Amino acid sequence: MEYAAEYAKYIPRVMEILSRESPNFVTPALTKISKQSRSPFKVLISCILSLRTKDEVTAEASKRLYALAETPEEMVKLATKQIAKAIYPVGFYKTKSKRIKEICRRLISEFNSRVPADFGMLLTFKGVGRKTASIVMIYAFGKSGYLAIDTHCNRIPNRLGWINTKTPEKTEVELKKILPKRYWKDFNNLFVQFGQNICKPVGPKCNICPVSRYCKYYKEIYLPRKKVI
Repeated sequence: MEYAAEYAKYIPRVMEILSRESPNFVTPALTKISKQSRSPFKVLISCILSLRTKDEVTAEASKRLYALAETPEEMVKLATKQIAKAIYPVGFYKTKSKRIKEICRRLISEFNSRVPADFGMLLTFKGVGRKTASIVMIYAFGKSGYLAIDTHCNRIPNRLGWINTKTPEKTEVELKKILPKRYWKDFNNLFVQFGQNICKPVGPKCNICPVSRYCKYYKEIYLPRKKVI
């Protein structure tokens, strides 16, 4: 990609700045849960809850659910309706409540109630895709070598001009070509923070963005619009 070379050269600088600014941003729900609980099971379940759901909703739904059950054995004893009530209003809460019980049953029967620290195995669970599996490997097991791409991690590198992709799957492929591996582990946390606080889907706060000078969107879209206004 032609413009990727122009803007990708700023990757180290952008990552350095976002790392420095991280303490000033609100911590994402999954990061909090992983640090507070140190539980691969909770990271897995909360990540499933987070899909198509706002961060604050994920955090509150997780609290309500874990007040009822904190292990696969406890969770599987709950009625599906109890789980659904606890996690409402997360996106697709009825479907997710069924998935959670299915996952718990399988963890109990096949893995001695432990979440497997195996990316490929995680993908065999219903409701677990590449993002969720990567989140578990990174946040729960502290593994490097994985890139967790959610909506923020898909949108922002495109805005910055690093890549030109349409889907998270393609973004993962292209980022792995240009993003040094030393940044992979912290990439999701930093870009989710940045996306929630500054580089929002609608109405990005370009006027206070700490990396605007390194951004394709800022230079080619935001500034020209500002001049016209």
